[in-house]
Amino acid sequence: MSTADGATPAGGATGTTTLGSQARRTPGLVPVTETMRTTERRAPEPTPAVSVPPAGASVPEAVTGPVGAFWRLLGSELGLTFRRPRNVAMLAVLAAVPIVIGVALRIIGSSDDGMGGIIQDVAGNSLMLTFLSFSFLVMLLMPVAVSVVAGDSVAGEAGGGTLRYLLAAPAGRTRLLAVKYLNAVVFGYAVTAVVAVSALVTGLILFPAGPVTLLSGSTISMADGLLRIAVAVGYVGAAMAALAAIGLALSTFTEVSIGAIAGTMVLVIVCQVLRAIPDLAAISPYLLPTWFTNFDAVLRSPMDAGALGEGLLVFGAYILLFGSIAWARFSGKDITS
Repeated sequence: MSTADGATPAGGATGTTTLGSQARRTPGLVPVTETMRTTERRAPEPTPAVSVPPAGASVPEAVTGPVGAFWRLLGSELGLTFRRPRNVAMLAVLAAVPIVIGVALRIIGSSDDGMGGIIQDVAGNSLMLTFLSFSFLVMLLMPVAVSVVAGDSVAGEAGGGTLRYLLAAPAGRTRLLAVKYLNAVVFGYAVTAVVAVSALVTGLILFPAGPVTLLSGSTISMADGLLRIAVAVGYVGAAMAALAAIGLALSTFTEVSIGAIAGTMVLVIVCQVLRAIPDLAAISPYLLPTWFTNFDAVLRSPMDAGALGEGLLVFGAYILLFGSIAWARFSGKDITS
């Protein structure tokens, strides 16, 4: 056996052998006994057990798949909407308008000039301020607030570059569009409720409470008056839902949210201008703003359910029409941002 074969490795596990007067390193040569001695041995980790619910046991809705994902997505969307400073500011402005109207009517009513017309109606009962506030706000300021949220629903995501990331998740275009619309509808009802509550509280503070005299001249109890306010809130909220469908449809055609918002408001203003032209009275029943003020049917005795039902049918037709347009556009749209 040669001298090289009988050489003992220097340093044991260092992988260096001595040949003559020179040391030669042989990388990668580690004795097996040293490796087995220093390697940490770990027991295999147990496989987590999968619990299977027994037959007949209820499964939480959040883990059932599409249904739970839909409500989680809607909850997230609502949280973003009602935390956005712009939307909170709009709700605050809408809440302040009935207060301003009530204070102005109180000042005018206490003057020596006396009261007449609508001032006398409001000053005579606190609940009438709610209906007066709806009359002022339902034609302009409330549609502005709803148009901002509905017009920004899809176009805002596209303009911000987040739409394709939302669609990358297993949400689906139809589900995402439904969530966006329901979010705008909830905001529309929130706008309506804020106006109603602000006007009701202001009226109770500034004006006397008691039996309500309707437009037909009959008198109802205060409890019946509160019930009619609730009906008016439901009707005006449905009107805002129909407007939200228009804003959503326009939002699917652009990546600039201000364009969809402005388009929705221009449509509302143009419809009001067309209604003011006597020669175009024939098309007035087909214009959405024509039906916004039909909530005054609750001030009749008995309540004019026919007028309310006709308005709700018009709102449903607008929701179906523009909802279909939004779905047809969004389901086949190329998402580039």
